[in-house]
Amino acid sequence: MEERLGLEDTTENRLEEALRYLEEGKALINKDPVQASEKLYKAAEEVVKALAHHFNLEDVLKRVRSRGGWTVAELEKAVEIISERIGEWFRRSWDAAWALHVWGFHEAKFDSQAVKVRVADIEKMVLEMQRIVGERK
Repeated sequence: MEERLGLEDTTENRLEEALRYLEEGKALINKDPVQASEKLYKAAEEVVKALAHHFNLEDVLKRVRSRGGWTVAELEKAVEIISERIGEWFRRSWDAAWALHVWGFHEAKFDSQAVKVRVADIEKMVLEMQRIVGERK
């Protein structure tokens, strides 16, 4: 997985990306569930990366920097830690996003209904991130 390094790697920019992916994904559900699945997954991925920075998950971020990017291992570790801080719902929402990524996008097995039932999980992640980041200001 590619990690953007540099100035654009900020919590606020990741929030903007997450919101953009969320809206794009929702707009594609009935037209192209495969692409909708990936956009929704990307929204969740941006949330995880942003919250890793927000909560300063230094062990995870150090591995990301040393590898030059995020891998599934770092995403999963970040999700575990974030879930401990904000609630188990976060891990379950991430699992829904991962299902969209694997079964909806890579395997192209999800129809529009299978994507729709997972949208609320992704939306909750994005909205909670928005709330958390807003508290920081």
